[in-house]
Amino acid sequence: QVQLVESGGGLVQPGGSLRLSCAASGYIFSITDMGWYRQAPGKGRDLVAVVTRGASTSYTDSVKGRSTISRDNVKNTMYLQMNSLKPEDTAVYYCNALTMNGVGYWGKGTLVTVSS
Repeated sequence: QVQLVESGGGLVQPGGSLRLSCAASGYIFSITDMGWYRQAPGKGRDLVAVVTRGASTSYTDSVKGRSTISRDNVKNTMYLQMNSLKPEDTAVYYCNALTMNGVGYWGKGTLVTVSS
C-alpha cells in the first residue's frame, strides 16, 4: 500500500504562483511514475504532469512553460511549481503514484482557486 498526502493548495490571484507537494509513505520502494492530475468543477480528472523514477518529465500543453514537476526520492515527496496561474487552473489537484505491479494510488486532493 502507498499513501499520498497533498498540500500547498489555496487561493491565489491570477498571475500568481503556488507550489504543491505530495508526500508518499508506505511501500514507496515500489513507486515508479508519479503525476499530478486536476479536476475542475463539473469536469473530469485530467493529467497535468508526470515525472518518472528517473526524473523524466512531461506536461499537458495547457501548463507547459508555466509549471515544473519534480520529485525528491530522499524525502519521498513530489512537487508541482505553478507560475503565471490563470482562472482556468482552478481545480482540485490530485497526486498519483504508479507502482511496479501496475497499481495506482491517489491522494485526497488539494484545492487550488485562482481568482481576484
